[in-house]
Amino acid sequence: MMCCFLGFFLGMEKLVACPYKRPNALCRLICFPWAGGGTSQLAQWGKLFSSSIEVSSVRLPGRESRLKEPFAKDMTTVVNEITNVLLKELQEKPFAFFGHSFGSYISFAVALHLKEKYGLEPIHLFVSGGHAPNSEAFLPIKSIPMYDTEDEDILTYMQILGGTPSELLQNEEIKNHLLLTFREDLRVLQTFSFEKAERNIPFSCDITCFNGSEDKPHDLEAWHDLTSGDTSFYKLPGGHFYLLEPSNEIFLIKHITRCIENAGL
Repeated sequence: MMCCFLGFFLGMEKLVACPYKRPNALCRLICFPWAGGGTSQLAQWGKLFSSSIEVSSVRLPGRESRLKEPFAKDMTTVVNEITNVLLKELQEKPFAFFGHSFGSYISFAVALHLKEKYGLEPIHLFVSGGHAPNSEAFLPIKSIPMYDTEDEDILTYMQILGGTPSELLQNEEIKNHLLLTFREDLRVLQTFSFEKAERNIPFSCDITCFNGSEDKPHDLEAWHDLTSGDTSFYKLPGGHFYLLEPSNEIFLIKHITRCIENAGL
């Protein structure tokens, strides 16, 4: 029994960063970072939320404390690991998901798997900086030729998106690892496909979509078709990484808190 518990604990510690543990929280907010990202920014949200919400951030292989592990090869592997490690916790108390960009697709894929296999669903799904997964606007992402794309082109794209401190890109070793991580995350994203079956609405939870006003437009309307709950849309000032602006961060935290508290836990 002890061995089983230890395995579960180590799996949690490896997969999830939760610097502000709140065992008595009413709800868990699980955050899913962007392509090439780690847990540092979103895990720190924990200190900004009230004591009723415990915040953690998912850490994928190939980065931070999982640096020596091989990158995941496909979305199914990512979803299965997250589900296997978090399932017990998610069965214990209500949970909500927040995902930004690449993370919004992972959060959706995990939520879908939980619903289809275990009948579990988040009380709220918060998605940011990405298309609805059933939208045709998502398809061009799948056709980016990752093997043929030059590092310089990826670097330029990362710089346009923002979110990566320029001093990190001055360090050759860090820059190369960031490029590799971004490339591998995008490769995982390209293995993800979702086709909504006719008349099948996968979720009943509310979905809130956030976007930066200066970011390229994302097709969010298609989220309407994925839940019988309410869908709402917010544009916040800034580009793709609008959520790193302190004023936007405050708005997000207040809004997410209000949605969770209004879920009647």
